[in-house]
Amino acid sequence: MKTTDRHKPAPEILMSPAEVERNRLLAEMAEQSTDMISRHSPDDWCFIDVSPAVTHLLGYSVDEIVGISAYELYHPDDVENFKRRAPSVSYERGLYTHTYRFRCKDGHYTWLESTSRTIRDPHTDELKEILVVSRDVSQRINTEQANRRLARVLEHSSDLVAFVTPDHRVSQLNEAARDALGLEVDGSELPLNRLFTPDSYAVLQQQALPQARDQGSWRGEAQMLSRRQQRAIPVMLEVLAHRTLDNQLEYFSTVARDMTAIKQAEAKQLQYQQEIDHAARLITMGEMATGLAHEINQPLTAVVNYVRGIQRRLQQDRESAVAAIEQPLEKIANTALRAGEIVRQMMDFSRKSEPERALVSLNVLVNDLLGFCASAAKKHHVLLENKLPRLPEVYADRIQLEQILLNLLLNGIEACHREADQSPLKVWLEASTDQAGQVIISVLDQGPGLPADPEQLFEQFFTTKVDGLGMGLAISRTLIERHGGQLQAENRPAGGAKFSFTLPTGE
Repeated sequence: MKTTDRHKPAPEILMSPAEVERNRLLAEMAEQSTDMISRHSPDDWCFIDVSPAVTHLLGYSVDEIVGISAYELYHPDDVENFKRRAPSVSYERGLYTHTYRFRCKDGHYTWLESTSRTIRDPHTDELKEILVVSRDVSQRINTEQANRRLARVLEHSSDLVAFVTPDHRVSQLNEAARDALGLEVDGSELPLNRLFTPDSYAVLQQQALPQARDQGSWRGEAQMLSRRQQRAIPVMLEVLAHRTLDNQLEYFSTVARDMTAIKQAEAKQLQYQQEIDHAARLITMGEMATGLAHEINQPLTAVVNYVRGIQRRLQQDRESAVAAIEQPLEKIANTALRAGEIVRQMMDFSRKSEPERALVSLNVLVNDLLGFCASAAKKHHVLLENKLPRLPEVYADRIQLEQILLNLLLNGIEACHREADQSPLKVWLEASTDQAGQVIISVLDQGPGLPADPEQLFEQFFTTKVDGLGMGLAISRTLIERHGGQLQAENRPAGGAKFSFTLPTGE
C-alpha cells in the first residue's frame, strides 16, 4: 500500500560531525553547570526536564521534580507577582528575568533568579515549551536586604551621618544631618568644608581623614556648622574609611553625635562645681576666723604701741625725739604692710573667680601658706615644718592650689591636736619629681592615721570630724584631677598620714 504524503515520516535531518560534537558539548555543559536548566510546559509550568543541578539547588532528584508544576513550589507571595509581571519580573530582548523564592525539598525557601525564554514552533508559532536557567542568589538578596535595613537605620538615626568621596566631597546626608545642618544633596556633591567650622575642617584635613585612610578610623570632637540656626554644633565625630575588595579607598563615612545638650550640662556642672569650691573656701575661712583675727590683731596692736611710744617721746623732748622716731616709723610701715598682706590673702582666697592657670612658684606659695596657718598650728600645739627642696614652677591655678594645700595642712594640724602640757606633734611638707617630670607634693603628719580604707575619705559627705562636712578632700581631689594630677592618701609606716598629689611643671 502506497503511503500518502500526509503519513510520510519526516525526513531525517542529517548533521555534520561538527554539529554533532557541538550538541554533545552543549549537553555536557548543561549536565555539569551549577545553574539549573529546566524545560516547562507553557500552560501549567510543569517540569518537563531539568539538569542535575536541581539536586544541589533544591534537594530534589531529576525524577522527583519532573511533572511538578513550578507554581506549586513558588512562595505564595511571589507566584502572584510572576503572574502579574510585577517589578520583580523584567523583560528584555525576548528574555524574562525573575527573582523569587522557591520551596526546596526540605520545606525551606531559597532565593532564585531565573531567566526564561519561550520556544515556539517555527512554522505555526505555537508555544511549545519554556526554557529556564536558574541560579541561587540567596546571598546577594540577603546582602541587599541587610543593606536596605542598614540604610533605613542610618536614615532614621539621630546621629548626623555623611558619606564623603576620597576627594572630600559629600555625596549623601541622612535626614538628621540634612535637618540639623540645613543642607541638601540634590544630585550634585557638596564640598566637605560646608559641613564644619573652619577650625574643625582643618582638623579633618590634617588629622582625621589621613588617619582614617591609614588606620581605618578616627574619633574626636569637632564642630559642625548649622546654616539653618547660624550656630556651631559641638559633636563627637567618628570618621571611617571604606575600601573595595582590592583594598582601594572607596569612600569615607562620618558619624557625628550632637553633644549640645551634654556640653550645656557640663557647663552647668562646672558652674555648680565652682560654686561648691567657693563655698568650701568660705567654710575654711570661717573655721580659721579666730586665728585670722589674731593674725591681724597682732600687727595692728604693734602699730598702736609704736604710735603711742612716739607720742610719749614727743611729749618728753620734741627736738631730740624727731631723730629717734625714724626707726619706729619704719616698723609701723612694715607692720601695716604685713597686716595688709594678711587681708589680701584672705580676700584672694575667699573671692569668687574663674580658674586661671599660670606658672606658680611652689616654694613661695608654701611659705605664705605656712605663715597663714601659723595661728591654727599654735592653737592646736602643732609644729609646722617646710622640707621642700628648690622646686620648678608648676602650671596651676594659684587660688585652687592654695585651697588644696590649706585643706591638707589644716586636716593634718587638727589630726595632731595636743594639749599645752603635751609634747607637740609635727606636720610637714615634702616634694620630689617623678620620671615624667611632674612634681609630687606630700603633706605628712604624726597624727592617728587614716581609716582602713583611705579612699573613703574622698567620698562626698564622709568625714571623721565631729563638725566636718565631708567635702574638703572630695573637692581637693576634683581640683587636682582638673590639673591633670592625682590625689592619694596612705598611712605612714611610722604612724600618721601622708597625702600626695602630682602637678605638671611649667618646663
